[in-house]
Amino acid sequence: MMAKSHRSFRLSSFDDAEIDESSGMKRISSRGTFFWKRVFPGVWFGFIAVFFCVAMATGLNQKQPWFEFLPFIFGPLIMAGFGYFIMKHLVFDLVDEVLDAGSEFVVKNRGREIHVPLADITNVSYVGMMNPPRITLMLRQPSEFGSEIAFMATPRLFNFSTPAAVKDLIARIDAARRSGQG
Repeated sequence: MMAKSHRSFRLSSFDDAEIDESSGMKRISSRGTFFWKRVFPGVWFGFIAVFFCVAMATGLNQKQPWFEFLPFIFGPLIMAGFGYFIMKHLVFDLVDEVLDAGSEFVVKNRGREIHVPLADITNVSYVGMMNPPRITLMLRQPSEFGSEIAFMATPRLFNFSTPAAVKDLIARIDAARRSGQG
């Protein structure tokens, strides 16, 4: 008889987080990070490039005044600039993966890996009312990735309060600081 796999509907609980098979640690960052950092920007800027090229080709082939096509030229350029500004501040600064190793976090970004002891974290902030939802760890000493490490939290259906998993994370970090771990 085959055992049934049980999946919980508590989407953001770190207790229900999947275990990374290669390291045996809990993954606390979302698997959707790859999509938001790599796929979505490619689709966004690719669509804008195609629209811009079609507008240019159409404008050059028409025998109408050039100023009639200005909105179709400057519109995509403004969208690209606005998209880059938003993604730079909300998406491009996210690290690729954060694993919970008990007394420290293992943070991976662009093929590099650092270990951050819980006692070295001074603050945790959670912003769930944006897409993608994010958790930011402020560090006591700057690391290779800077003084703040931001990662994508697992999306929840209702983001009206701080998830219990984030509250638990804050309590663990506070306990580690008080005990002088790290």
